[in-house]
Amino acid sequence: MTEQVVIIGSGPAAHTAAIYAARANLQPLLFEGFLAGGIAAGGQLTTTTDVENFPGFPEGIMGPELCERFRAQSTRFGTRIFTETVNKVDLSRRPFRYWTDEQEGEARALIIATGATAKRDDIPGTRDSELWQKGVSACAVCDGALPMFRKKTLFVVGGGDSAMEEANFLSKFGSKVYIVHRRDELRASMIMQQRARANPKIEFLLSHRVLEVGGTNGVEWVKVQDQKTDQPRQIEAAGLFFAIGHVPNTRFLAGQLATDPQGYIVTTPGTTHTSVEGVFAAGDVQDKKYRQAITAAGTGCMAALEAEHFLASHHA
Repeated sequence: MTEQVVIIGSGPAAHTAAIYAARANLQPLLFEGFLAGGIAAGGQLTTTTDVENFPGFPEGIMGPELCERFRAQSTRFGTRIFTETVNKVDLSRRPFRYWTDEQEGEARALIIATGATAKRDDIPGTRDSELWQKGVSACAVCDGALPMFRKKTLFVVGGGDSAMEEANFLSKFGSKVYIVHRRDELRASMIMQQRARANPKIEFLLSHRVLEVGGTNGVEWVKVQDQKTDQPRQIEAAGLFFAIGHVPNTRFLAGQLATDPQGYIVTTPGTTHTSVEGVFAAGDVQDKKYRQAITAAGTGCMAALEAEHFLASHHA
């Protein structure tokens, strides 16, 4: 049987697309993945604790619970969900073909919403079983305003534009922000460096690396090492944020869609159209700038509406 719409993904973009497609009687089939990219169904939101910036939850909501609500709303309107990872697609002709370890099938329209996985250094204390999401994060904009970080010393690991931007953002809440970078020179653009250097709350630890993060129920200290002198130093702190980039989850596409140099799917500006007609991309897999649940949901809506229009115009 050829499906009308197949959605690959499990976060706000995927489920928003599913809700809109289901309400349009397109009977969407959604593959949420089985630990795809090493992350549970729901994507990056499942690694977030308090979500306070998603509309409709004035008291905030835990990331995993928000993901569960997305899923429940999708199924309520008839979306069929498989906890399987799509590991191969053929976009060379329509209907498109897809394969998981358990099944294969065809789709007249395809929505890719597989997200992007934040890079993390393997530093003792920062792993999932340790202080991850207990003061260690990979998204300052998502977590930086939490009460646990206010008026506290914070660390940002990275040397690019994202690190500068996140440090400036965190300086609104923390008392001091250290930027730790392994090299003498930053990769960030000059204007972003200048903004960070002009911020009195930000201090640079160049040619340094983080050795360890410690604490009981949350981050209490960060140990860094000067790579020129090998001198270690332990600094009291409440949080550490990785800002070393993301990896878009596009490997299974095998180069069949146009991507930018970092691997993010290229979409026509103002739309979710990709380089292959009938294939749409939504959420963080095509957005390396905002990477927020609400912007992902918005593009999920766009993808479903555009897929509906595509199917109608192609007499599917």
